[in-house]
Amino acid sequence: MACNLAIAGVTGAVGQEFLSILEERNFPFDSCKMLASSRSAGKTIEFKGKQYKVEELTKNSFSGVNIALFSAGASRSREFASAAVEAGAVVVDNSSAFRMDPEVPLVVPEINSEAIQLNNGIIANPNCSTIIAIVPVWPLHKANPVKRMVVSTYQAASGAGQAAMDELAAQSREILDGKKPTCKAFPYQIAFNLFSHNSKLMDNGYNEEEMKMVKETRKIFDCDDIAITCTCIRVPVMRAHCESINLEFTKPITPDQVRDLLKDAEGVSLLDDRQNNRFPMPIDATGHDDIYVGRIRQDESIPDNRGINLWVAGDQLRKGAALNAVQIAEKLL
Repeated sequence: MACNLAIAGVTGAVGQEFLSILEERNFPFDSCKMLASSRSAGKTIEFKGKQYKVEELTKNSFSGVNIALFSAGASRSREFASAAVEAGAVVVDNSSAFRMDPEVPLVVPEINSEAIQLNNGIIANPNCSTIIAIVPVWPLHKANPVKRMVVSTYQAASGAGQAAMDELAAQSREILDGKKPTCKAFPYQIAFNLFSHNSKLMDNGYNEEEMKMVKETRKIFDCDDIAITCTCIRVPVMRAHCESINLEFTKPITPDQVRDLLKDAEGVSLLDDRQNNRFPMPIDATGHDDIYVGRIRQDESIPDNRGINLWVAGDQLRKGAALNAVQIAEKLL
C-alpha cells in the first residue's frame, strides 16, 4: 500500500534524515510534499532521483496527504498538526508538543506498536535520549520488572539541530587556529568542552530533557511506578548519544542473563568485548539503526544481584528521531 506523504521541516537535520531513511527502506509513496518555513520555500531537494520544490508550511499544505512526518519544532507542530489531521492525514510528530497528551500515543515500535492504531490523527515520537535508553531496557523489563533507573546521558550536538553540528565543527577549527570560539547555537563552548543540557531548568532543579526521560519512559512502558532519575549532558560529539544506565530489578539477574535477553532483541546490537576493553562508541552507532549495548556488569552495591549497569550508544538522528518516525509510518501502512 502506497500513500501521499508530506514532510514538515524537510530542510532541517531530522528532515534530511527522513529522506535518507525513506529511500533506504524503499518506503512506498505515490507523492511527497516537501514543506519548510518561508525562508526555505523555493529551494529544490533531490529525492529518489527526482527534483522536488520546497513549499512553505501552511495550514493549507495537507490536501490529499495520508501521512505527515513532522520535525519542525513544537510550536509549529501545535500550529499546523491539527490542520493536517482535519485534511485527513495522520501526523507522526517528532517534537515535544503532544508527547504527554493522554489522547496521543507515544510510540517506540519495538515496545508498544499496538498503540499506533489508537491514534486520533496524531502519533508522538519520543525524545531521542528516551528512545536510545529504553529500546534495550524494554526486553529486560519484560523479563524482570525494573524498579529503578538511574541514567546519565552524553548527548551529541545533533540533538540541537544542524546549526549546533555546524557550530561544533566551526568552534573546533577556531580553537585549533588559536581563535576565540563563536557561540550561537549553544550558550557555551561545545568544542573541547561539555556542559549540562541546554534545555530549560525546572523548579525542581532538573532540566526539561531530564524530566522528559522520566515521564516518557513511564508512559511508553505503561508503568507509573518505575523510579527514574536522570542527568543529561551535552558533549562535543557530532551525532550519536551515549548513555550510562543503572537498573535495579525486582528479582536477581546476572550479566549473562542480560546478554541472553539482548542478543536477539529487536533494534539492539551487543558490543561487549571485555577482553579487548571494546564497548559502544558514538562512531559505532553513527549511521546505524540499532542501539549498541555493552559494559554489562553487576551493580555490586545493590543486594541480591538485582542491579545491572549498561552503557549504550545510538544515532540520535536515526533511531533517536527519523527512523523511529518512519517505522511508525510503516506500521500505519
